[in-house]
Amino acid sequence: MSELAYENAGYRRLFGGDGLSFGIGFPLTGERESTPVVEDELRLAKHAESVGFDGIWARDVPTYWPRFGDAGGAFDPWPLLSYLAAHTEGIALGTASVVLPLRHPIHVAKTAATVDRLSDGRLVLGIASGDRDPEYPAFGVDPDGRGQAVRDSVEVLRTLWREEYPVIDGPWGRLDGELDVLPKPTTDTLPLIPTGYARQSLEWIAEHGDGWLFYHLPDGTLQSYLEEWRELTTDKPFVIAVRVGFADDVGAEPEPLHLGYRAGIDWFRRYFRRLEEYGLDHVIVSLVTDEPESAMTTFADSIIAEH
Repeated sequence: MSELAYENAGYRRLFGGDGLSFGIGFPLTGERESTPVVEDELRLAKHAESVGFDGIWARDVPTYWPRFGDAGGAFDPWPLLSYLAAHTEGIALGTASVVLPLRHPIHVAKTAATVDRLSDGRLVLGIASGDRDPEYPAFGVDPDGRGQAVRDSVEVLRTLWREEYPVIDGPWGRLDGELDVLPKPTTDTLPLIPTGYARQSLEWIAEHGDGWLFYHLPDGTLQSYLEEWRELTTDKPFVIAVRVGFADDVGAEPEPLHLGYRAGIDWFRRYFRRLEEYGLDHVIVSLVTDEPESAMTTFADSIIAEH
């Protein structure tokens, strides 16, 4: 594990144990609508913690683009995670993932450290370069520069969290040593986990990230990615997100979904055992269901209990 990031309580919750851990993707209601029902989301977050999920992962989708197919949950991840932190005990709180080129690094540093403090160190940051084309002109950002923007932001975030009254400048602005950014997080730095390639080389991700978060991959591809990742780093976690739909027949074989499968619970038991054998560290589960509370209970009783 990355020593500094591993001190963070959320990182420890997700990656400190042996074997595969499980998180749940939020929102679980209103994904394709403008605004989920906040009371339902809170109830489901409490339920996720009570049945044994180790993390809640909230999306960062600054604007609603209907052509993309979903609203991303509408809520900004920072206040949403703060709200969930106030009503949960120890479950990790993750972003999946903060679109760094569209956010000023001082705002990210201050807001993330605030959520980390309010949650007693439970925040883990998935970070990304973004994927919704119209958002870049909406924010006055050159999409061709987003790879550099991610690298710049990571450097600035680490500096702002680690140093007092830093001297640093870039295309985002300049700090000349007269200003500090408070609060500082609960640990030396917050965990930063790039999503996909984030317009970077894998070598850069292994050096500068505290893990790697990828989308659902076929088994053979996942194994090859894990092998390449372990050649670069043996102590940083690999995470994937998988959409899970339960078939009525517990013995049903898998049917492909976008970024996941619909299958019987027996097949999913075997599937997640395989992922653990491959050396995967954490799965973000996105449930495809009209009854998320029941589906979470089924997943926890049938799969999490075995790991």
